[in-house]
Amino acid sequence: MKKTTLLIGFLCLFSGYVAASTPAADQDVAQAVDHLTQAMLHKDIAELNALTAQNLTYGHSSGKVQDKKAFIADIESGKSAFKTLEMQNQTITLSGDVALVRHHFSAQAIKGTDVVPTEIENFQIWQKQDGKWLLVGRQAFKF
Repeated sequence: MKKTTLLIGFLCLFSGYVAASTPAADQDVAQAVDHLTQAMLHKDIAELNALTAQNLTYGHSSGKVQDKKAFIADIESGKSAFKTLEMQNQTITLSGDVALVRHHFSAQAIKGTDVVPTEIENFQIWQKQDGKWLLVGRQAFKF
């Protein structure tokens, strides 16, 4: 609950300061999102580590919230695994060094021997740290 309150406060703080973004900055964020998506799909642990902030808060549509270590451990162990994974209808809003990303998360998740269609919405918060866009927050939700 505390993390949700913090996320809402963070969003309120920046909602009044949203500035027009440049196409180059949008492209950089879109590329970071794509690299994260591919890293999740292909279990690229080094890339997952490189694209996520130390203080990552990763929320699932089930309500489960993970830190960076738990998020990456689930990908590495196969607990979170995908046959296909695609982010659709993406929008990016920049506010200084923060990018707010919304998209539809379309996947065929692998649960044991079953392939489970997964269609959810995603909200991600990226921050530019030391010249790199890093995922600092993510919340998925059912629609």
